[in-house]
Amino acid sequence: MENAEYAIRDKEISSSLIAPCGMNCALCLAYQREDNHCEGCRNKAKRGVKNCVIKNCRNIPSIKSSFCFECEKYPCARLRQLDKRYKDKYNMSMIENLENINNFSLKEFLNKQTIRWSCPKCHELLCVHRDYCLKCQKDIKL
Repeated sequence: MENAEYAIRDKEISSSLIAPCGMNCALCLAYQREDNHCEGCRNKAKRGVKNCVIKNCRNIPSIKSSFCFECEKYPCARLRQLDKRYKDKYNMSMIENLENINNFSLKEFLNKQTIRWSCPKCHELLCVHRDYCLKCQKDIKL
């Protein structure tokens, strides 16, 4: 995998990159890659995760914050399944992310995400799906 194939788009994480499920799309490999780049779950573009059950949940449009934590079915079976997979494989919890947004603020959550997911060597955003920095190749253990 070549460094040039991936690029971090912004140093700061935009609130529009936090998916309804709590996924930080800025940390996703599909968002960070150059080829077949995904614009994030909240983007209306044709590319990306158009088949995501959570993104396309019929309850999301009626939720004021547009985050799953306000849904009467929270946490639904699909969110629990996704959360388990990400906790086991990537040391990240969508439900924990949602609880932090709900209990604190989206701004505080974004600040903490930027700190937690920045490479200690080059300070670029890391990818949740890799155990090394895509920019400088430093091994990361989160």
